[in-house]
Amino acid sequence: MATRRQLIGGASAIGAAALMGGCSGLSAATQGVATAPPGRDLTPDQALQLLIDGNERFLSGAAVSELSSAQRRLALAQTQEPFAAYVTCSDSRVPPEVLFGRGLGELFIIRNAGNTVDTVALGSIEYAVAVLGVPLIVVMGHERCGAVAAATQVVTENATFPGAIGPMIQPIIPSVLKVRGEPGDLVDNAVRQNVRDVATRLRTQTDPLMQEPLRAGRLKVVGAYYDLDTGRVDFFDRG
Repeated sequence: MATRRQLIGGASAIGAAALMGGCSGLSAATQGVATAPPGRDLTPDQALQLLIDGNERFLSGAAVSELSSAQRRLALAQTQEPFAAYVTCSDSRVPPEVLFGRGLGELFIIRNAGNTVDTVALGSIEYAVAVLGVPLIVVMGHERCGAVAAATQVVTENATFPGAIGPMIQPIIPSVLKVRGEPGDLVDNAVRQNVRDVATRLRTQTDPLMQEPLRAGRLKVVGAYYDLDTGRVDFFDRG
């Protein structure tokens, strides 16, 4: 396994490659193709604002990003420089690039049912921070999440689920227990609490690979909720 020093060194190497890749980006730009925001040049708040603005365009029906062209694909073939790592549910109705009008190479996405963070997901997030240099991590749940609904059934009905589904939803159960008895819809409350719990864990219980940029203000972790009915993303937990 690579050491922290090797990971940081890898980030420098990739940064150099990104500069070379930038030449391809300029070439694409001269052909009228939009290029991606420079991830390492964005502050966490600027990266978040790109997402907020993108969701507003999605809500208005405006044209989405052009960053899916053949030129853009070729510019990214040797390197990538996303401006956010995005942890969200596998639900087919929740595609981050579409919700924010983003294109190739802009979002580093980790998806699983219930937007939980296990070892594989955490390693992916740490890679995005230490090697790719993302300034922003978003954890997003959504309305009517099936995985969270299953976790609430475990709590309220002592339900069981076959195969690996039961162990998969196990990490969500503590979030359900925290909001049990609160006014409102239990599933909806648990979706938001699960987001808060995952975001808090990423802010406070992770490796120095993440803690150092968090303390320095180069990295931010935020929590969001996607409303399936309206299409709006609410960044309700900003630390």
